[in-house]
Amino acid sequence: MVELKTPAEIARMRVTGQFVAEVLGELCGLAQVGVNLLELEAHVRERIRQRGAQSCYWDYAPSFGGGPFRNTVCLSVNDAVLHGLPFDYALRDGDVLTMDLAVSIDGWVADAAKTIVVGTAAEADLRLIRATEDALAAGIAVALPGNHIGDISAAISAVALDYGYPVNNEFGGHGLGRTMHEDPHVSNVGRPGRGFRLRPGLTIAIEPWFARTTHRIVTDPDGWTLRSADGSRTAHSEHTIAITEDGPQILTLAPVAANTPS
Repeated sequence: MVELKTPAEIARMRVTGQFVAEVLGELCGLAQVGVNLLELEAHVRERIRQRGAQSCYWDYAPSFGGGPFRNTVCLSVNDAVLHGLPFDYALRDGDVLTMDLAVSIDGWVADAAKTIVVGTAAEADLRLIRATEDALAAGIAVALPGNHIGDISAAISAVALDYGYPVNNEFGGHGLGRTMHEDPHVSNVGRPGRGFRLRPGLTIAIEPWFARTTHRIVTDPDGWTLRSADGSRTAHSEHTIAITEDGPQILTLAPVAANTPS
């Protein structure tokens, strides 16, 4: 069942979204060569504790996972793209790191993801990241009242096609609000004019993710981390948005600092 949110509820989700964006921004600065993934996990745990928030990942045990997820952030490196289980690994120069974070504050959830290159960046990796960012922007741009989920999905897959990347349709975006995963599913592959009609009050996470040379994925022995089946590098970009009468609103943006008088 799809639950539409009131403007007041969307405002509360924006509070959570701003916190998620802030923490992801901090991780981008902390993720340097030699830093251990477990250090990044520890930072997120402490920030959640300080804020009085709740992790949406801790003890999460869906059918597609390998038991309860006992961490607060997904950290996926190189050919890993989704649900990366933090482990004892020191980041290396040129690593591609995806950080995915979902948090609940006062009962309202926001979810976002960002991919960066640690240290020296190869142009091929930057291009892959740009493709997911462009696909995310394209999906958001058509998230208008009266359009359909299929319009978002088609916009994402069109960008992938333009870049020459295959698209997986097993995992994609989703509704969210009081919980991390709600209806509707937002595939990264679709046809315009198909699927659920977008209405004001709908809140969804849009999350294009691509592997460079395959649409197939495999699961690590940890039961969680999803990797490209051929070992090619991956990238993932995600925002939580709200459909409104005035168009899509991105809820997972860091607040803009007020201008300081000179």
